[in-house]
Amino acid sequence: MFDHAYSNYMEHAYPADELMPLTCRGRVRGQEPSRGDVDDALGKFSLTLIDTLDTLVVLNKTKEFEEAVKKVITDVNLDNDIVVSVFETNIRVLGGLLGGHSVAIMLKEKGEYMQWYNGELLHMAKELGYKLLPAFNTTSGLPYPRVNLKFGVRHPEARTGTETDTCTACAGTLILEFAALSRFTGTSIFEEYARKALDFIWEKRQRSSNLVGVTINIHTGDWVRKDSGVGAGIDSYYEYLLKAYVLLGDDSFLERFNTHYDAIMRYISQPPLLLDVHIHKPMLNARTWMDSLLAFFPGLQVLKGDIRPAIETHEMLYQVIKKHNFLPEAFTTDFRVHWAQHPLRPEFAESTYFLYKATGDPYYLEVGKTLIENLNKYARVPCGFAAMKDVRTGSHEDRMDSFFLAEMFKYLYLLFADKEDMIFDIEDYIFTTEAHLLPLWLSTTNQTISKKNTTTEYTELDDSNFDWTCPNTQILFPNDPMFAQSIREPLKNVVDKSCPRGISRVEESLGSGPKPPLRARDFMASNPEHLEILKKMGVSLIHLKDGRVQLVQHAVQAASSLDAEDGLRFMQEMIELSSQQQKEQQLPPRAVQIVSHPFFGRVVLTAGPAQFGMDLSKHKAGTRGFVATIKPYNGCSEITNPEAVKEKIALMQRGQCMFAEKARNIQKAGAIGGIVIDDNEGSSSDTAPLFQMAGDGKNTDDITIPMLFLFNKEGNIILDAIREYEAVEVLLSDKAKDRDLEMENMDQKLTENDSHKQNAEEAASGSQDVGAASEEPEEGGESSDVADPGSLSPANADSASVPISHQDSYVPGTEEAGAPEPACTSGDNQPQEQQTETESNSKVNWDNKVTPMESILADWNEDIEAFEMMEKDEL
Repeated sequence: MFDHAYSNYMEHAYPADELMPLTCRGRVRGQEPSRGDVDDALGKFSLTLIDTLDTLVVLNKTKEFEEAVKKVITDVNLDNDIVVSVFETNIRVLGGLLGGHSVAIMLKEKGEYMQWYNGELLHMAKELGYKLLPAFNTTSGLPYPRVNLKFGVRHPEARTGTETDTCTACAGTLILEFAALSRFTGTSIFEEYARKALDFIWEKRQRSSNLVGVTINIHTGDWVRKDSGVGAGIDSYYEYLLKAYVLLGDDSFLERFNTHYDAIMRYISQPPLLLDVHIHKPMLNARTWMDSLLAFFPGLQVLKGDIRPAIETHEMLYQVIKKHNFLPEAFTTDFRVHWAQHPLRPEFAESTYFLYKATGDPYYLEVGKTLIENLNKYARVPCGFAAMKDVRTGSHEDRMDSFFLAEMFKYLYLLFADKEDMIFDIEDYIFTTEAHLLPLWLSTTNQTISKKNTTTEYTELDDSNFDWTCPNTQILFPNDPMFAQSIREPLKNVVDKSCPRGISRVEESLGSGPKPPLRARDFMASNPEHLEILKKMGVSLIHLKDGRVQLVQHAVQAASSLDAEDGLRFMQEMIELSSQQQKEQQLPPRAVQIVSHPFFGRVVLTAGPAQFGMDLSKHKAGTRGFVATIKPYNGCSEITNPEAVKEKIALMQRGQCMFAEKARNIQKAGAIGGIVIDDNEGSSSDTAPLFQMAGDGKNTDDITIPMLFLFNKEGNIILDAIREYEAVEVLLSDKAKDRDLEMENMDQKLTENDSHKQNAEEAASGSQDVGAASEEPEEGGESSDVADPGSLSPANADSASVPISHQDSYVPGTEEAGAPEPACTSGDNQPQEQQTETESNSKVNWDNKVTPMESILADWNEDIEAFEMMEKDEL
């Protein structure tokens, strides 16, 4: 698997930063459409090659490593006029150079390889370190988030240096690489700068909760985003506190980690979940979903020695993976997809490796086997491995991030490797957050920093709950080899059994014991008991003229501070559900999968659905057939080549008439399905939100065949395949199906000449792309505006409010008043098709309907401040 990914990068992408595995070319910044902050990792410095250096040695590819090091030394230029992320450049490039240097000197000492090596990678690392230092030119010591490799930060030509905020992880994930650079070179400035940034974050932690926020002002130290968790934005800050103690032996780092860890387990850990909270109100959840980056945390808990919660969270994540094949970028507390992408992240594999090391339980080998099978089955393409654009449909994205080679294969190989498979002892090294190897002997080398314990200057720590020694894995479970299984067992069905509750909290509270607070998902506006509970929480109802009700909370009107806190949580949940309702009332994306030779299901294109015709979500087998181009190509009049279209899936061009009219014409000609291809040259799902085809304002029950929409770029993939192979068979479905391995194997056996197979693979890979699709409709108006189910009103200065569609009741994901809550199913709760009034020149834009949770929370600052003042007054 590694050879497949690495060789394709070297063949098709090098010296570009990353491989684009669907189009078999390199991603060069400025030559491809901008992806926003994601592109800040790219600096025209052959990122993937540098990130992969020490992976080559772990996988015992010493000859390839030697060749790669020579390429880096001769080809890579670090003096580019380009703005890059300080965080990403540090962990990937500086870390990659230091990891490469670490294993290079190890190999040189062994005497067989790298005898010519004279510290060239370390010299490059030092050069890069100096290029990152201008970012630290702030009064706080926190670095700017970006730096120009050639001009620094404040130079007129730098094009950066105006930022005011950075994420906690961005500023707190420097100490390992910078300290290692100082220890290797004897130049102390790097370690000093990284320590100063860590010290500042520690000083600015919220003192009562001992938590840190997600983003911080680099000049003032004020928290900008005051939610706290262990996922995106904070994750590796915690990781580096513990690992800095391991690598550098400084007790203050361990004390800080232990203090934070105690707060995490007290407030954020809700086994098996890890939910974000507010740093000032840590009993208050900040959101109802989790992001995939928190999958690293069980591995960190293993290093800490806290095995039980590590097993629990890991098992929950594994159940999510078994449901969706991959870990979605974000998923809700009831395990539905929140963000559907998966860029082949390695954090879960990392935790799996550490848990296997700690427990020796072969169950984790089975978990690793599942990861490998899913990667080969769903992500492997002829030119590498492609990220998943949507785990629900199986569609791909044209990206293979450098961390996939740096981390994923390293952890999976180490999971299955025996000691004799390794050419060096992995226990002599510590992994950075990018899985680069730094030798533990650095702790006693070039100690230019005094080990003054600054932590206890700020707080008195109770370390009674923490051991100062690591648990011995060999005797961790000496008497009970079933220990890990006994922890996992209750979580086996946690995902499938999860379902939004239908019973109201008031009914539930009729039993004995304390009454739980009312939850937004249970709320009924027509229930007088619910209204009474709302009143107690300081929440009142306003009936709007359009038939909706608006909820407004005044914290000062609550019966108590606890009731006010419940009310604020209720309002947050209601806004989250309202946003979720807007998203779920859209139809989900569909998949067009090319199943004929030589593709065999490897090419999956994301297609826009239609609001008429066969509902593919209710026909799991989908519609399979050969494609045929109709005449006239626009499909706006009677088809003149019905013999070519009969029993086939018709291809037609968008424009000149309504979508429903096209569908009726091809159905009359005998087609079993239709694909409408956008006539806007160059349109692509990579750059446009999803598009769904509307009816013509009339009854469309007569249309019984499935209809899907492809953008121009995706449509041309099918048209190119027809030109090359003539007979092209596709599958229209709600999600990608397993590819035809039997036919693929048969084809390979029949193909004696490898060149034919290679040509076929190149055709497949050169014409693959996928994506969630949308486009602005042109004249002729073929799309429809789905009625906005109720936008969110901005909160007043002294209140938080949210409008709810329909006066009588509110049920998440439904439109009709008093509609029953949908039954729990084994898959995702699929959004319901919405019947709408249609207009000819309108569109459905899936990305702009939902107000970001962060912006809504920002509007509540005054409420929260008043809340805090109220508590102080009571005290």
